Amino acid sequence: MEKLAMEGGRPVINYNIPSWNDISGRDIGEEEKRLVLEVLKSGRLGMVCGTKVKELQLLWAKKCGVDTAVAVSSGTAALHTALIYACIGAGDEVLVPCSTDMGTIIAVLLQNAVPVFVDVDVLTQNMDATDLGHKITPRSKAVIPVHMFGLACDMDAIMKIARAHNLTVVEDCCQAHFAQYKGKFVGTIGDAGCFSFQQTKHITAGEGGMVITNGDSRFGRRLQLCGDKGWPREKYRDHYFLAPNYHLTDLQAAVALPQLGRISQSLEARRLSAGTLTKILSELDGVTPPPEPEGYKHTYFAYQFMIDPEPFTVGRDALVKAICAEGLPILPSYLPQPLYRYDFLQNIKMYNATRCPVVCGYYDGQVDYTKTICEKGETACKVGFFMQWNERITVAQAKDMGLAIAKVMRFYHK
Repeated sequence: MEKLAMEGGRPVINYNIPSWNDISGRDIGEEEKRLVLEVLKSGRLGMVCGTKVKELQLLWAKKCGVDTAVAVSSGTAALHTALIYACIGAGDEVLVPCSTDMGTIIAVLLQNAVPVFVDVDVLTQNMDATDLGHKITPRSKAVIPVHMFGLACDMDAIMKIARAHNLTVVEDCCQAHFAQYKGKFVGTIGDAGCFSFQQTKHITAGEGGMVITNGDSRFGRRLQLCGDKGWPREKYRDHYFLAPNYHLTDLQAAVALPQLGRISQSLEARRLSAGTLTKILSELDGVTPPPEPEGYKHTYFAYQFMIDPEPFTVGRDALVKAICAEGLPILPSYLPQPLYRYDFLQNIKMYNATRCPVVCGYYDGQVDYTKTICEKGETACKVGFFMQWNERITVAQAKDMGLAIAKVMRFYHK
């Protein structure tokens, strides 16, 4: 058995894996520079006076095949904008997965609505449709399925339940740019779709986001107004309803535009390298790589795989430490614990001492996050391995990553 690097052996990888934290893992180049300089020279840096945000919105809507796309300042802002558009408010419950970025939950709380946590599939960490059906109450008004790591949720099942209970469906696609479900892009299946342009995402502008929908006034509000202070720009200083200022800048749009033009090639590169790693991991006993069911198209925001702890002589965290020593940056599962276990939710640290919206005159529900348990979500946090992924990882590098993982897993196999 080959000696592990952490015990003095030679590491499998002796170079830096491309990272989404810097240019090594980001497909950003001369076209982005050209457009940013064009914006700077024009002096029109903002959304109102500039042209790049408007261009990005039109091209994003066309790419998705929807009527409307509205650029905003972050993925969290996108989700908040969508909930404003859907008229979600105080006393409403919004069903969310227990495994997602906290931004999903923050968007709900910013509308003074109450998050209700739904369990997830252990392997994909996507929302469990069966548990969704169990968590619906008369106060339920919306559901946010989150397409984790670049793989779509089971949208047929989720949509069937949502329509039966008259729930608005806001798809969180922040980790799943242009992932596909049965021939449809994620974000186009529900009532609205939300995307992020944060540093780690498939298309990045450092920060930023996008909201898409068909039927701009479906809920009695124009989507554009919901991230623009409720201000109809064709009128002078009028405001129809309460809404934040979530503008994307033209400088950010200038960075995102060329990446949108290259997105098909970028996603194919991710799929090719990830597929190489999956092939290696699928041959290891006790290791389960990410699935891609028939009719789905995974876009690999990140690469998460699972283990069955039983065949190994050490636990997950010891395996993580050994793999890192082999030159492969890897983390335990995406979250250390389901979101409902975080202190600010356990102790309802919301709006100062008021504890709103969970404790609120508009809400007579019985949500208690100290008693919330999502068993599969709890398991996923204990047996998962998480790696960032990006378009610059090559097939050869993916092979080395697989060899590093295989070396450790075989060493500690019973």
